[in-house]
Amino acid sequence: MTFGHFRLNGMYVAACVLAAAAALAQSQAPAGNATLGTVQGYVRDSGGQPLANATVFLQPATGAETPSPPTQITHADSAGAYRFAALPEGAYTLRAEMSGYDRAIVGPVSLAPKETKKIDLALVSTKASGVAAQAPEFFDEPQFTVAGVTQATTSGGHGSDTVLRTTEALAKATGSLGKEPAVAAKSLPATTESSLLKAVALNPKDAALHHRLGDVEEELGHPLEAVREYQRAADLDPSELNLFDWGTELLTHRALEPATEVFAKGNRLFPKSVRMLIGLGVAWYARGSYDRAARVLGDASELAPEDPTPYLFIGKMQSAETAPTKESVERLARFQQYEPDNPLANYYYAVSLWKWRQSVGALDDASAAQIESLLQKAIHLDSKLGAAYLQLGILFAQLGDYTRAIPAYQKAIEVSPEEVGSQLDQTLEEAHYRLGQAYQRTGDKAKAKEELELHSQLAKKTKEDAERKRREIQQFVIALRNKDSEPQPQK
Repeated sequence: MTFGHFRLNGMYVAACVLAAAAALAQSQAPAGNATLGTVQGYVRDSGGQPLANATVFLQPATGAETPSPPTQITHADSAGAYRFAALPEGAYTLRAEMSGYDRAIVGPVSLAPKETKKIDLALVSTKASGVAAQAPEFFDEPQFTVAGVTQATTSGGHGSDTVLRTTEALAKATGSLGKEPAVAAKSLPATTESSLLKAVALNPKDAALHHRLGDVEEELGHPLEAVREYQRAADLDPSELNLFDWGTELLTHRALEPATEVFAKGNRLFPKSVRMLIGLGVAWYARGSYDRAARVLGDASELAPEDPTPYLFIGKMQSAETAPTKESVERLARFQQYEPDNPLANYYYAVSLWKWRQSVGALDDASAAQIESLLQKAIHLDSKLGAAYLQLGILFAQLGDYTRAIPAYQKAIEVSPEEVGSQLDQTLEEAHYRLGQAYQRTGDKAKAKEELELHSQLAKKTKEDAERKRREIQQFVIALRNKDSEPQPQK
C-alpha cells in the first residue's frame, strides 16, 4: 500500500516518501564495499501519471557527516522510475525538477548500510492552483499490515485496572471525534453493504465509497473489512478525515503501535488538526507512555486554546492513577479560566492540582481550600457530578474530617448512575469502599461491613462486565512488513 497524491489547504503536497527509514547504521561504509545503499523510486505528477525525463538530483544533506560524493544527476525513464546506486551510508537530499512543474525536495533522508530507500516524488504543475506550492510533505510507507482478527482474551493494556478502563474510555471518546461525515460522503445515498461493494467494484478509486463501505462494515461488526476499507480510502485520498478514521479503527481494536504510526503521520500532514493530536496522545497513553501522551495533548490545547476537547482528554487521563505534570495542571487551570461555569473544567483542575501538590509535597491549607472550592463549584454547576462528591469526601477524610467525608460519600452514591461504564467510571464502586473505610474510622463496624460488601459485589460485577466487553471487541492481528522482500521499481 502506498499513499497517493493528496491536497493540503487547497494545494497538492509536492512529495511523499513511501518507505520507512531503517535504523541508522553505526559505522560508515567505504566506497566499493557491499554495504553501499540505494535510493530509488518514481517521479509522477499530482494525478499519479509518470513524468518521463524528469531530472532528479541527489546530494549530501547540508551539515551531514556524510562522505561527500559530488551531486549525482539522473533522469526518470518512460515509467517515471529513477535510481541512484552504490551510495555510502549517510544523509542525503533528493530533488526532482521538470519544466512546467514546481520542484519537489525531500530531505534529509537517512540511508543505512545495504539499505534500499524507496522515495516517490510528486511534481505539481505550476498551473494547478495559481498559488505557490507549499514545502513538500512526505510519508514513509506504513510498516505494518492488518493480517487478521482474533477474539481478545486479555486486556491488552498497561497499568492498573483503573488506567485500563480510562484507556478504553479514551479510545471510545477518540472514535466519537471522527463521526462527522465527510463532505463527499454526505452526497452518497443510503446504501447497503452489497450495493456499496458493487459500487466500489465499479469505482475502485473512489475514496468516499471506500470510506462509506468502511463505516458500514464496522457497523455490521466486520472490523477486518472496515479497517482495510479505511486504509484504502486513506491511500486514495489521504485527507484528514480518512487518516483519522483509519487511526481510530486501529486504536479501537487495540492495534496500538500501528495506530500511533498513522496518527503521527497524520499529524505531519495536518499539523493544525486538533483531533489528530488527540488520537496520537491517546495512542501513546494506551501504550503506557503517559508523559509523552501529556505532551501531545498539551500541544493540541496550544493549537486551539479555547477548544474544550483537548482539556477534557487531559482531565480524563490525569483522573486515573497517573501523576499529572505541572504543564497539564497549568493547562487545566487555563481551561477553568476560559470556562469557569463548566463543571468538568472545575473538577478536572481540582483533581490535577491536588495530585500535583501531593506529588511535590506541597499540599498546604491554602491549596486544600482552593481544591475544595473548585470541587464545591463543580457540584454547584452539576448536582449529579458524583465524582466531585467522591473527591470532596476523599479530601475531607485526608484532613481527618469524617463528619464531612461521610455525607460527601453518601451523596456520591446517591447521584452516581448504577450502569457500569458510565461517565467518570468507578465512582459508585469507589464511593462504597471509601464510605466503608470512613465508618471503620468512626467505629461503626456494622455499616462499614455493609458498605464494603456492596463494594465487593459491585467490583465483581464491574470486572465481569468489563471483561465481557473486552472479549466482544475483536483485536487486530498485525504483521510487520519485510523490507528485504519488497518488490523493486521496474526500470
